[in-house]
Amino acid sequence: MPKAPQPKTTVSKIADKHNADTIASENDKQEGSSKTMLAANDITFEFLERDTMGATWYEALRGEFTKSYFIKLKAFIAEERKSNTIYPSVDNIYSWSRLTPLDTVKVVILGQDPYHDVGQAHGLSFSVLPPTKLPGSLRNIYKEIKTEYPSFVPPTSGDLTPLAEAGVLWLNASLTVRAHKAGSHSKKGWEQFTKQALQCVANGQRGVVFMAWGLPAQKTIDLIGVDESRHLVLRSAHPSPLSAHRGFLGNGHFQSANEWLQEKHGQAGTIDWEMLSAARKSKSK
Repeated sequence: MPKAPQPKTTVSKIADKHNADTIASENDKQEGSSKTMLAANDITFEFLERDTMGATWYEALRGEFTKSYFIKLKAFIAEERKSNTIYPSVDNIYSWSRLTPLDTVKVVILGQDPYHDVGQAHGLSFSVLPPTKLPGSLRNIYKEIKTEYPSFVPPTSGDLTPLAEAGVLWLNASLTVRAHKAGSHSKKGWEQFTKQALQCVANGQRGVVFMAWGLPAQKTIDLIGVDESRHLVLRSAHPSPLSAHRGFLGNGHFQSANEWLQEKHGQAGTIDWEMLSAARKSKSK
């Protein structure tokens, strides 16, 4: 699996190439074609993906990297970085792809866009690294796991990395955001890219569980046309404190997912939703 470069190196590469990218873009507009821009940037625009994306996902998605929408997206992000802080760090934009290879996905949990405050986003939807305080949505996710698995003791850490490594794809619809400005990178191209990532999962031979929490996630799942004769789609309200009591809490999704996965793939195909339990960690000490 490719190693992620240091953030400063990646940012400097983007900055070094920005002027050339802008010139190529202007030529493209004048000629009414994307060929000029692609010829100039088919390598330079792809280095971040090549260097930081998990190998299975890189191979599955590499056709997207030279499409006009993706080139415009990368140019937009390069421009944003000139005068704004962007989350997550460049080496974590694709951390989901390294932690959950395409051929290991068992469950997909779709978020909206990354957390936008300091020390929060690290490339997994709903997840935060310690010592960051648990966001409200994640507290409710833990609360629901506790309801379904009473021996689960919610941890103080919001790092969902172990679950990602176990086969839970924590994927946001938009993969970057400007600091302190929620939704600032929405509708810039990320949604098209992540829909393609979801399509790769849906097209796979292995049956998986899609958890669609909230209307945006449900619409995305509907748009990609998940075959529900092969996959399980679980829908409910979003775990946000604003909506959790309108259908998320008590939805039974974690147990439902495991019952379906066990029937399809056996016990080895299920997810240990209690792996983050504080009780387990205290016993292991």
